Amino acid sequence: MDIDWDELRAVARETSSRAYAPYSRLRVGAAGLAGDGRVMTACNVENASYGLTLCAECGLVSALHATTPPAEAGPPRLLAVAVVAGDGAPLLPCGRCRQLLQEAGGPGLLIDTAAGPRPLSELLPGGLSAAEVSSRREG
Repeated sequence: MDIDWDELRAVARETSSRAYAPYSRLRVGAAGLAGDGRVMTACNVENASYGLTLCAECGLVSALHATTPPAEAGPPRLLAVAVVAGDGAPLLPCGRCRQLLQEAGGPGLLIDTAAGPRPLSELLPGGLSAAEVSSRREG
């Protein structure tokens, strides 16, 4: 599947305009291309307690699951993600969001960066996988 990075960035930037960011004033938008060709969007939503702030990437993964028909075979997958600030420049997801994105797209998920798209495995080396958690359970 071809990835139109310019379009993903443009959609993410437009979505950043709907962010709720009264504390940091850093509006963030994210756009993700799913394996079935759908494009999901999300923006950051801040909270006065700061720790309860929702990153745009968290909203993106939630939108992916919320909009995938239940008849889909297996969990929905992201193929590509663009995260931008309100000015349209790429932002790298934080560590927490990288881990969240890994479960939604795997280590091959492409993340837009200022230097061009990079696989998530380069941005999150040794990320925890569901398979590893499953294999290390006790009892």
